[in-house]
Amino acid sequence: MKFNVMVVDDEKNIREGLGKTLELDGYEVYLAADGDEAYQQLRETEVDLIIADLKMPKLSGEKLLTMVVAEYPAVPVIILTGHGTIETAVKAMRDGAYDFLTKPINLDRFSLLVKRALANRELVLQHRALQEELDRRKQKQFPNIIGRSAEMKKIFEIVNQVAPTKASVLITGESGVGKELIADAIHYNSPRRDKPFIKVHCAALSESLLESELFGHEKGAFTGAISRKRGRFELADGGTIFLDEIGEINQNIQIKILRVLQEKKFERVGGEETIEVNIRLISATNRDLLEGIQNGDFREDLYYRLNVVNINIPPLRERKEDLMLLIAAFIKEFSKENNKNIDGIEPRARNSLYNYSWPGNVRELRNCIESSVVMAKGSIITSDDLPSYIKADSENYIKLSLGMTLAEAEKEIIRSTLTYQKGNKTKTADILGIGRKTLHRKLREYGFN
Repeated sequence: MKFNVMVVDDEKNIREGLGKTLELDGYEVYLAADGDEAYQQLRETEVDLIIADLKMPKLSGEKLLTMVVAEYPAVPVIILTGHGTIETAVKAMRDGAYDFLTKPINLDRFSLLVKRALANRELVLQHRALQEELDRRKQKQFPNIIGRSAEMKKIFEIVNQVAPTKASVLITGESGVGKELIADAIHYNSPRRDKPFIKVHCAALSESLLESELFGHEKGAFTGAISRKRGRFELADGGTIFLDEIGEINQNIQIKILRVLQEKKFERVGGEETIEVNIRLISATNRDLLEGIQNGDFREDLYYRLNVVNINIPPLRERKEDLMLLIAAFIKEFSKENNKNIDGIEPRARNSLYNYSWPGNVRELRNCIESSVVMAKGSIITSDDLPSYIKADSENYIKLSLGMTLAEAEKEIIRSTLTYQKGNKTKTADILGIGRKTLHRKLREYGFN
């Protein structure tokens, strides 16, 4: 999820110096000594921003800009120029450059300009991804589900395959992943779409209330039963019933549900009349029902009746490819709802959201973006607008990958800690438990000085 930034300059010191500055700001950096080398890298790597010197041997910055505008129009280009070529730089902006910087370069202005250019790039990517997703949702008839990761594409395939059938479906996954939305998609893409779709959240009702809610009751069946009541199974006749958190129901109700699935019939609480129904059952749980079977809490025969087809929705942390798409959709939704004009999210805030583990999944993300939109003071969500627990989690996060060498891991730890301490080497050395001389030596060794 890091932005890829390319620096193109024939002067090695400038090229590498700007590269190190960008690395400290958290970007993935690519270096090229001239326009020709940069163009070759562009054909092999997706780049989000190009910073190019105007005058270079072989392929100049002017020619590179022309090629990028023609072939990669969504990639912004910042031009670097000496004081004597301002007019040429202004011409470059007319030709499509995002902006220009004069040498010697002010690093504070450089960092700010890079952030602005990448925020623009983020808007383009969000708009493109959201439009693709809207097109997909129209075509696939899943209007409320957002996702283009491999995991979600597999789920869409299963939904398309199972929706036209009568098979019972068990949807599993952590709280907040969107199990109810998948149940909606199955029903509304099935032949029963015009029939009743009844939803019951089993954990929200006590044992006695749940039995009455599902199967109905006769007048006088218990204290307070002043009239006959039709249950949810009866109301769902001809359509679909969705039992959420089915792992919370007791054995008595499990037996009755099993009978409905096997015989398509039941009696109301306190009644003798047998009622026949034609329903399709979709259920969902965040519990491990196989563990419940072993513990004696859940009936094995009911489990196999429910689990004819299983759809497991992975947690958001395992499908980060969907994260920015969801964020873009939620920003659009809550901007409209709160009469605000939020265009996107700054790179630092985006990285904080990406690095967070999202234990509450999509539900938590949705609440987070609603809060951020409400708190945003400008047209871009910044790190300051995020909930405090997101910022705290992100600030203490260092990403290390399996396969890294000890030297690579040490370099990343030093870089992240130095960034966290805003360049304060004394505090960085204290946190790392090393002396300032050792830190300075490490910084030179890893090219941070």
